[in-house]
Amino acid sequence: MEPPVRELQLQSRADDDDHHGQNPNTDTSATPSSVTNRFSLPKLIHYKWWFRVMIYIVFIIAGQSAATLLGRLYYDKGGNSKWIATLVQSAGFPILIPLLFFFSSPIKPNNTTTQLKKKLPSLALLYFFFGLILTADNLMYSYGLLYLPVSTYSLLCATQLAFNALFSFFLNSQKFTPFILNSLVLLTTSASLLALNADSDEQDSSSSTKFSKRKYAIGFLTTLGASAAYALYLSLLQLSFQKILKAETFSSVLNMQIYPSFVATCGCIVGLFASGEWRGLGKEMNEYYQESKVSYVMTLVWTALTWQICSVGLLGLIFEVSSLFSNVISTLALPVIPILAVIFFHDKMNGLKVIAMVLAIWGFLSYIYQHYLDDLKHKAHKSESSEIISRRIVEVC
Repeated sequence: MEPPVRELQLQSRADDDDHHGQNPNTDTSATPSSVTNRFSLPKLIHYKWWFRVMIYIVFIIAGQSAATLLGRLYYDKGGNSKWIATLVQSAGFPILIPLLFFFSSPIKPNNTTTQLKKKLPSLALLYFFFGLILTADNLMYSYGLLYLPVSTYSLLCATQLAFNALFSFFLNSQKFTPFILNSLVLLTTSASLLALNADSDEQDSSSSTKFSKRKYAIGFLTTLGASAAYALYLSLLQLSFQKILKAETFSSVLNMQIYPSFVATCGCIVGLFASGEWRGLGKEMNEYYQESKVSYVMTLVWTALTWQICSVGLLGLIFEVSSLFSNVISTLALPVIPILAVIFFHDKMNGLKVIAMVLAIWGFLSYIYQHYLDDLKHKAHKSESSEIISRRIVEVC
């Protein structure tokens, strides 16, 4: 896993400019100080990059775990609207708008403004396209969370990693190494074991919800479909950052979250009214929901907020590292969500689920080890570059 190459390239380019543009009459007594600055800055950049990555990782794990459990709580307490459960996955985007103003530059050069105007039609089409993908994807996730136990649902979501590796191979030039292939095989096996676990989930009397074979099959297939769709979404996002947006700023990451979420929210509202579910919302809140009205509203509000926290973490890691790595980090919630589901929703953790969890975690660790190897290669390359710069400085002195 490497820090942003663009920052290191900028520093290297600045060093070259200082070397080639040096005035022969300049006093070289300040050279030791400049050398110290040149070597300390890349290290500072490296630590700042790791700090940002760790913040995004916390956002993903905390946001995904809390949002999944709150979504299940909505169904368990009497909620039954699939479109409301879908709506809250994207409707929290307004909380990101202040960040957009904070990170956006107030004054832009004329050439940048002109380039932005040229890109507006393609950007609008891109946001609309991603918004439609999010609408369909969130709806499939809502069906999966309704018809599956939380533990089974969360383990199936780990297949995003396998799908994303496949899409990244074709769209983002991601290389397949033995460790990545091992990870894909383990995650596929884990999903297959969960498919064999249908009868156990159906007979699980400790679960708060009964699942027929038909509903289990719907939940299983929609969760797999949602995992594949979201993996494709992440790979296309990374491709868009590289080929279309070409804007390496956090504001571009926020834009890619806010505008597609707005489109997805509009799509959910249309679906809510077209399906007729809006007519039963008042009755659902006043009669069917087992808790108070305040609890009903707060469950939906906090579900929306936690999904946005998770989304910011995912997009941040796409920007800093890659879409595949962001999906890998999302699987870190695997050991957390099923355990919390057993505690709060009394899901049964039988032998097949335990094996599926172990295989999924093994697949995750396999991919993390590949990133560790990539990081070692990067450090070796960085050490060689530092030696070259040192030799150049000695020559100048």
